[in-house]
Amino acid sequence: MGFRVISKEALGRMVRSLQQQYRVVGPKPVAGEFIFAEIESADDLHLDYTQTVVPPKKYLLPQHEEIARFNLDGSVIAPVLDAPPTVILGIHTCDLHAMQLLDKVFGSGYVDQHYRKRRENVWLIGIECLRPCTPHSFCKSMGTLTASDNFDLHLTDLGDEYAVDIGTERGEALLQAHAETRFATDEDYQHLNAVLTEKWPRFAYRLDFDVSELPSLMRMSYHSKLWEELGKRCLACGSCTNVCPTCYCFNVQDDVDFALSVGTRTRNWDSCQLDEFAIVAGGHDFRPTRATRQRHRFMRKGVYQTDAYKLLGCVGCGRCAQACLVHITPVDTFNQLYHDRMNAAEAKK
Repeated sequence: MGFRVISKEALGRMVRSLQQQYRVVGPKPVAGEFIFAEIESADDLHLDYTQTVVPPKKYLLPQHEEIARFNLDGSVIAPVLDAPPTVILGIHTCDLHAMQLLDKVFGSGYVDQHYRKRRENVWLIGIECLRPCTPHSFCKSMGTLTASDNFDLHLTDLGDEYAVDIGTERGEALLQAHAETRFATDEDYQHLNAVLTEKWPRFAYRLDFDVSELPSLMRMSYHSKLWEELGKRCLACGSCTNVCPTCYCFNVQDDVDFALSVGTRTRNWDSCQLDEFAIVAGGHDFRPTRATRQRHRFMRKGVYQTDAYKLLGCVGCGRCAQACLVHITPVDTFNQLYHDRMNAAEAKK
């Protein structure tokens, strides 16, 4: 749909205009970290942030949400659809890719009505990453350093202005109603191309192989001894999955009042890495060891989601590596599996 250009002062006015009609959330500094939270004023917004602790998926899949209310006599069973119109501003490209996967997961098969309603009422405004977020980021290796779709609007910092890529018709409508922009000139396109060209060398390839090989590598590594090594280190704390933009394990809980007449059903984030997660009826645990849970986690990132949705389950944000207390990282794990496979093949010669 072409590019527009908006000044940074005009972007502040756009935020104030949006706040009259939408809940506007974006990256804010809190206690030395960045988090996505509601913007009270345009000054709260920090689009040059490094990385947020928790991904913006929490506005599509909340950490705690009430999904139904009911009467115990069965006379009422009603879904709760809480989906205020929301603009998420300043989403990094890796998180845009993660949301694309979540859209497929919750929009396929048995469509999740809560996610769908929330997604219909959320506008995504991305921001081009011009420098690596943290030393743990490996988005270039995972193919998520840029995003060509799954956004309504996408910003690129040009200095005193932003280039605005319009991704959807409703993004264009948002821009027309709330922003003062101008059409991009040839000079603007040249400036944008120069910024993007300068960006690319700043990011390193951190995987020792092409990411297209990852699904087959993971299939061949199912019985790797590395899983036992990771299991011995893992604390089963769930920190890795709690900060992951593509994890969506949850628990469902019913609560009733003291009179045993009405109740609520809630959905909460859960983690496949917790010791009790895979315990089912009868006390059977189908992933009883931390090694099998680590394997499941990495198989899900590298192959399971690709088989199911044609998208990798890891977007290279590096949050899990930063959160892990025992330094289990995707880059080290994938590279170790690759070199183990290469060494085994060499030994057979």
